Amino acid sequence: MFYSLIRQLLFRLSPEASHHAALRSLAIGDSLGLLKLFYSTPSHPVHFMGIDFPNPVGLAAGLDKNGDYIDALAALGFGFIEIGTVTPRPQAGNPLPRLFRIPEAQAIINRMGFNNLGVDHLVSQVQHAKFDGVLGINIGKNADTPVENAADDYIHCLEKVYEYADYVTVNISSPNTQGLRSLQTGTAFSDLLKQLKECQARLAAHYGHYVPLAVKIAPDLQDEDIEYIAEQLVEHRIDGVIATNTTIGRAGIESLSLANEAGGLSGKPLKALSNYTLARLCQALNGRVPVMGVGGIMDGASAADKIAAGAGLVQIYTGFIYQGPALIKEAVQAIKATQQ
Repeated sequence: MFYSLIRQLLFRLSPEASHHAALRSLAIGDSLGLLKLFYSTPSHPVHFMGIDFPNPVGLAAGLDKNGDYIDALAALGFGFIEIGTVTPRPQAGNPLPRLFRIPEAQAIINRMGFNNLGVDHLVSQVQHAKFDGVLGINIGKNADTPVENAADDYIHCLEKVYEYADYVTVNISSPNTQGLRSLQTGTAFSDLLKQLKECQARLAAHYGHYVPLAVKIAPDLQDEDIEYIAEQLVEHRIDGVIATNTTIGRAGIESLSLANEAGGLSGKPLKALSNYTLARLCQALNGRVPVMGVGGIMDGASAADKIAAGAGLVQIYTGFIYQGPALIKEAVQAIKATQQ
């Protein structure tokens, strides 16, 4: 009830304005010690990618692109936080408007375009954060970097964030950077994984500890693409995979006026497609690579559905926008109930 009132106020602002207002308010609440009075981290430990997570419900990348609000978001009870997507150099992203709420469908369309302040800023924010829980850092390429040179950007970011991340996610599935999704297929995919694993090995030797690599994939894949991705993940010993990013499809909102806006669709309409991709991926992997499930989680039951489909962890974003922090505890409890 409390969050529904706050949401009504936030939704009177433009989507980007409300996004920043909400995060700034959380930061103020955290600095005053208020968040710890209302929220705690629900316990349901999970071991995943060699990491111990206090609970299986995390924050998906995209909400805190620059790592500016790590402590405030962590105080809400997430089992882990993923920040980014970050690129080597700062970039403004796509022109405004680029974020669209669709409340009647519990959905969001975004074409942000990896707007961020660059990897050096993010690293600085991580260094100053007090959070000592599990932190994932999501990396991407700059929009003006040719796709054939994408590996250079990913390796640059991996070298910068390796020391500070508990795991690193390679984002090759955003629909909002031209050509990015082509990195999910063919030799481009296998070559990228090979170079990333070689870089990971060098960094592990240098720092004396191993940081897992995960790859985030799109939901808009054919079955043969999913099978190919699974084969390559296993062959290159990738530590984890996140399924899925947003969709370029418009199933479930075809009749709504905003359906014509370009960008990735998230929220409730994504659930069926995301779950299908997740299930097919888990079937193809057959337990050889652990999977995180994300996409369309709007309540506890939809979080538990991801686990039932084969995911070991889940992440939320759009559901968090519509349902608020209560969704974290609800999702943990629903997952816990199905595993008892």
